[in-house]
Amino acid sequence: MTAPALDDLLRALAPQVVGMLTRRYGDFDAAEDAVQEALVAAARQWREHPPGNPRAWLYQVARRRLIELFRNEEARRRREDLVAAQEPPRPGPGADDALDADRDDTLTTLFLCCHPALSPASAIALTLRSVGGLTTAEIARAFLVPEATMAQRISRAKQRVRDSGVPFRMPTPEERPRRLAAVRHVLYLIFNEGYTSSTGPDLHRAELAREAIRLTRMAHALLPDDAEVAGLLALMLLTDARRPARTDAYGMPVPLAEQDRARWDRKMIDEGVALVSAALARGAVGPYQVQAAIAALHDEAPTAADTDWPQILALYGLLERMTDNPVVSLNRAVAAAMVHGPGTGLALLADLEPRLDGHHRFHAARAHLHEMAGHVAEAVADYRAAAARTASAPERVHLTTRAARLASGG
Repeated sequence: MTAPALDDLLRALAPQVVGMLTRRYGDFDAAEDAVQEALVAAARQWREHPPGNPRAWLYQVARRRLIELFRNEEARRRREDLVAAQEPPRPGPGADDALDADRDDTLTTLFLCCHPALSPASAIALTLRSVGGLTTAEIARAFLVPEATMAQRISRAKQRVRDSGVPFRMPTPEERPRRLAAVRHVLYLIFNEGYTSSTGPDLHRAELAREAIRLTRMAHALLPDDAEVAGLLALMLLTDARRPARTDAYGMPVPLAEQDRARWDRKMIDEGVALVSAALARGAVGPYQVQAAIAALHDEAPTAADTDWPQILALYGLLERMTDNPVVSLNRAVAAAMVHGPGTGLALLADLEPRLDGHHRFHAARAHLHEMAGHVAEAVADYRAAAARTASAPERVHLTTRAARLASGG
């Protein structure tokens, strides 16, 4: 079995087995640890000798490890007795547990990891480990933090889940909208961090963006009737399709208007457009669908000059009414400048300054509009202010270079 195929298989199986064990034995924390150890064993053994029934193999290895964990903890003696009493007959090689054979708990596990009781950072880490099947070391590398720091974050997240007493079950119809909104938000945050890294030497971390897309595909397959999950997947595809053209040979950012559109991934664009078109046709429209529609208008324009800015401006107006998000208002101001001129955009930005002055994107946007208006000194000052406020090394270099070029008359 090839390494990519093995990784894909293990990551698909991980949340299923975590869910099976949690439902069976009632301890998400211990089940998740046991599955992580089983995944390590599978990664070593399956490349040369893949089992006939991979899920059953992973389940049995993780189950045995889980029972070992129970037996090794004096404080859990009573739980050990319960497990021993409930333990089913050992199945034969390759056989699955009849109780769990036809049940996929992936979605329940995803809801648990994205519970609103968790902070966004904790939910992201727990989702990547328990649903994504990534190791703590892999997640730590993706977020550029020490492995010990990430291990503590995951441990605290599992402790929070345990202390909250959240049952391992699907949300009730009353809970479902809020819980599903939390799932979508966590997936969106994972993608954003991969597509535009908030810190570090690289503009993006492709492996994290790919994992967000994989997880959202999984959510879409499990929730095919949810138009906002479809919209979120479309948004990710339409945005990530531009990644090959987002940086130059030195890893520096290339603005959207200057990108070589021939390098965009047309297959991803076509899939994203089809997804958002189908989602919008269902009726009720949500923020992710609107963002995907905006991304589609950018991606379908043959050149930057052909971009349908009036329609983008209208969509940002709709999105602003839906979310009351200052970053959305920032993007609407830029769209207004493209339709009505930089003066209009600058006037809108003036109203946003109290809310966004500390955000580098505000100063970068204002610098761009000042540059459009021919206000060189103001543009230089704002590009420098943006550079001082970003933690991304490539963005800092790009903004500083832009300011220097303008200041020198280049």
